[in-house]
Amino acid sequence: MKIPVDIWLRGTNVASTETIDDVAREPEAWVDEDVRVVLEGMLKAMHRRKHAAQVGSDTGQGIALRGLSWIVNPYEDGGVVIAIEITMGAAVAGPINIDRAKLEAMIARVMVPSTPASHSVH
Repeated sequence: MKIPVDIWLRGTNVASTETIDDVAREPEAWVDEDVRVVLEGMLKAMHRRKHAAQVGSDTGQGIALRGLSWIVNPYEDGGVVIAIEITMGAAVAGPINIDRAKLEAMIARVMVPSTPASHSVH
């Protein structure tokens, strides 16, 4: 499944569109891992856009889903969009035909740190 992502980078006046191509299931059948793929895909698309002039800008490093603001909003023509914002800019993925509350619950679960708080470094 392909999901369009509109990207705006801080300090620019234009938005660009990319797609996330590696979501295995249709939205109605999504599980938490599919939502993780979408969120990580949005962040990777922002990184690629920011570093487009650099050869090999995709470092292959892991992505930590923390420190970003997110919201799920209804889309005017049906479905919902996922919007995230980080210091680099913002990205909006969709529209996606999935129940808003179900998607919000999945995002909340994948945003939970995978390590106990006692192991965090400040």
